[in-house]
Amino acid sequence: MSGTSAATLGLSLSSIGTADSAKLAAEMKIKGKAKATSENFEAMFLNSMFQQMFTGIDGDGPFGGSGALKVWRSFLTDQYAKSFAKAGGIGIAKDVYQELLRQQGISAT
Repeated sequence: MSGTSAATLGLSLSSIGTADSAKLAAEMKIKGKAKATSENFEAMFLNSMFQQMFTGIDGDGPFGGSGALKVWRSFLTDQYAKSFAKAGGIGIAKDVYQELLRQQGISAT
């Protein structure tokens, strides 16, 4: 019979549970950061697209003609991009998220 007492065995089993919960907590933290990063990446991509869309537009109105055109238009395209990405975007964030997790050896599910 081995010299391991029940108390020692219980202590080592509880440390396994603690290690598993710590690993799970670390994975959840990584997943949260990966999700935020992937959404920010998609928002930056969409912002670039929206800026290109508005490059040829000049004219009257709140976003037309003046020297402040580029400043105000950049704010507008930034907000468009963030709202599009937050609403689900065009699908880039999902693929980036899965790839970020895959690179770190974590399953997305």
